[in-house]
Amino acid sequence: MNALSLIRYTAWAAVAALAIMAGYVMLAPRGGGSGLSTASIGGPFVLASTTGTPLDSATLKGKPYALFFGFTQCPDVCPTTMFEMSQNMKTLDADPALAAKAKAFKVYFITVDPERDDASLLKDYLSAFDPRIIGLIPKDGPELQRIAKEFHVFYEKVKTPSGYTMNHTASVFLFDGAGNWVGSLDSQESDETRVAKLRRLLERAS
Repeated sequence: MNALSLIRYTAWAAVAALAIMAGYVMLAPRGGGSGLSTASIGGPFVLASTTGTPLDSATLKGKPYALFFGFTQCPDVCPTTMFEMSQNMKTLDADPALAAKAKAFKVYFITVDPERDDASLLKDYLSAFDPRIIGLIPKDGPELQRIAKEFHVFYEKVKTPSGYTMNHTASVFLFDGAGNWVGSLDSQESDETRVAKLRRLLERAS
């Protein structure tokens, strides 16, 4: 294993560990003493969005939401995750007790490739999924770096014969109405597990 491969392996191992711990936190009872600080992931942001109006995270107060970091030219993880989220949200829509809260629930897709993903391209890409999934675009590399650091997200540009692709964290981060990180969804989880986490998040919402 060369040095570059070792670095990538270590980074992805850290991401996987975070996802596992995140899932535990989300499913554990309140006050369960997980040892993780819910204030340690996340931070304020104002980003251009596919709605045409910049999104200020301060306006999300009182609203649970999900956050995903990806890019439009992702070959598998991003479209699969967005499809799964769309299906999971439809499942929640069908629950009379949660339908109203599910309708107001949003998933924010922050691109890790602002060099190529402008608002128009990202909007077109997300049109294939649930309309409650909204794209967000950092204005440049430094802004993306700041946000990624605050959310403990890993990403890197990788050269390919035709240009480049992006490696990135594949988890969906869940936040409650107070803006606290409460857990994550992982692509390896079953639909039942993901829906249970989302249902728990919405049930706790005021």
